[in-house]
Amino acid sequence: MLRCAEPEDAELIYRWENDRNIWRVSGTHVPYTRFQIEQFLLSNNDLFSQKQLRLMIDLIETGSSIGCIDIFDYDGINGRAGLGILIDKDFRQLGYAKAALALCIAYLFDDLMLHQVYCSIDETNVISQQLFLDQGFTLCGHRKDWIRIEERYIDVYEYQRLKVKNHD
Repeated sequence: MLRCAEPEDAELIYRWENDRNIWRVSGTHVPYTRFQIEQFLLSNNDLFSQKQLRLMIDLIETGSSIGCIDIFDYDGINGRAGLGILIDKDFRQLGYAKAALALCIAYLFDDLMLHQVYCSIDETNVISQQLFLDQGFTLCGHRKDWIRIEERYIDVYEYQRLKVKNHD
């Protein structure tokens, strides 16, 4: 189940955002404070005014949050938005990302009537590359030496998915 992130989610988001192992994926370079996260959830988590929205991924059986999807760079005029997904390390490779991403894509295409969604994935994240390919995304770009990791650079791949038109 997907739901909008709330202030009560701040502690869990704080833990995820300050996990240095995922900073490369999120483009983070400095830690976040709980206060910053709470303020974001109170006033900036709005797709239409702030062009970004964080959705929590909850297990229906328990109501526990196991991850989140970020919709960012929302552009209603051109009908597009960027996507990023995080699944807590204890729940990875169990099919939750696939189910959550499918729900999110349906929301973006059917409810918000977007024309396309896109994401950027670094060359080392083969599991995420396959996840997005399995959801109908296609490789549309390749940025060489885009992210520095210690003393070397790695590439980033760009993926996009266009809304399939119904021909009833």
